[in-house]
Amino acid sequence: MELAGRHVLVAGAGVTGKSIVPVLRDLGARITVTDGNAERLAELEGLGAELVPGLTEPPEDVELVVTSPGWKPTSPLLVAAAEAGLEVIGDVELAWRVGQLRDKPPVWLAITGTNGKTTTVGMLESILRTAGVDAVACGNVGFAVLDAVRAGHEVLAVELSSFQLHWSSTLAPLASVVLNLAEDHLDWHGSMEEYAAAKGRVHTHSRNVVRNLHEDWSIRLAEEHAPAGARHVAFGMDTPRSGELGIVEDLLVDRAFVADPATTADELGTLADVRPPGPHNVSNALAAAALARAYGVTGEDVAKGLREYRPAPHRAEEIGELDGVRYINDSKATNPHAASGSLRAHLSVVWIAGGQLKGASVDELVGSIAGRLRGVVLFGVDSPVIAAAVARHAPDVPVNSLPSGDDDTMTAAVKAARVLARPGDVVLLAPAAASLDMYRSYGERGDAFARAVRVLRDGAGETSDGG
Repeated sequence: MELAGRHVLVAGAGVTGKSIVPVLRDLGARITVTDGNAERLAELEGLGAELVPGLTEPPEDVELVVTSPGWKPTSPLLVAAAEAGLEVIGDVELAWRVGQLRDKPPVWLAITGTNGKTTTVGMLESILRTAGVDAVACGNVGFAVLDAVRAGHEVLAVELSSFQLHWSSTLAPLASVVLNLAEDHLDWHGSMEEYAAAKGRVHTHSRNVVRNLHEDWSIRLAEEHAPAGARHVAFGMDTPRSGELGIVEDLLVDRAFVADPATTADELGTLADVRPPGPHNVSNALAAAALARAYGVTGEDVAKGLREYRPAPHRAEEIGELDGVRYINDSKATNPHAASGSLRAHLSVVWIAGGQLKGASVDELVGSIAGRLRGVVLFGVDSPVIAAAVARHAPDVPVNSLPSGDDDTMTAAVKAARVLARPGDVVLLAPAAASLDMYRSYGERGDAFARAVRVLRDGAGETSDGG
């Protein structure tokens, strides 16, 4: 990719824009950056780019547009660029092309899906590092993929959003997986089909296409987007057949990346090695193992890497135990699909939920976990929607709906949950909804929950911390 002397327009001056500009500058490009937020644009002063607020059309001599993933394809500037015949790419596509300029390009192991991406990427990074591989988790997890490429890492465990994949065209990972798919970001993509098509692009040039046997969309996208000659691998929660990873009793087993899949298998650890527990995280572990095995990691290193993995905050994070009841923070469960996986990990739950459902239905979720519910505590703008679903599908389950506030509401929620819980239960914050009606982020919401639990525990004279 020759950019020396070429004029490149960068759309967006946020975190992604900040990582794009130095890369383009090092490649000798002439750079213009535009953003509707003048203050954010000003933060790029001194980086060697011309800063122009609010462009709706590209300058006449621009030859390439690099957009931040949050910009919709319907943005006037990007529409105008497409109409002018300009190539529009994202930071992930740029990172791929820049990496190909190295004498030894980095290996990409790519993960996408609606839920479980960050956990799977974290597991994969842990497995690779345990095996002595110079690997890093990057992409949609806080560490920009461009920065990872510039740092010279050998293997990239890349979490990719649908936004990033929409703007990618030549990305060719060694192995790729779509974990699952549920309605999300339809306001950006326009339809479920378009959202799915963006996710499927992760497979377009992949050499090892991995699918989840329990997710219809994962199977469909692997079939529709895999290139000719790609190796197809599957994983699931049952005894694996040839070419699959799965479960035999309490063992994680590989019958895909072995010398003779028809007659041999490798052990990849046990169910006890997977943390946090629960079927959805076992599925994530199998996906991570498939990508690591595609790179050549041994079964022993898979098992050790899974044991050493520690989940990121707000993802099934155990906060403490009081009176025989465990309190778990899964504030990252920001949609019904994510909450379902979290709830299914426990047999008896007092469920704390609510927030912004963004039009998503919760009937299927509530119907599927009704038998696990000891009680439900609700708050947030869409709590009446969840309460109505509980009334339809679990009418005997007590529901406590709280008025909206911020930390005081969360404290009230935790206290209400304690009243409903019995020894052996789990009080689970798995909101099934976004947080912005009450909090700045799901992280702030999770912090409020953890704080309320610790205040409750300390007030009861407890001193131990469960996590």
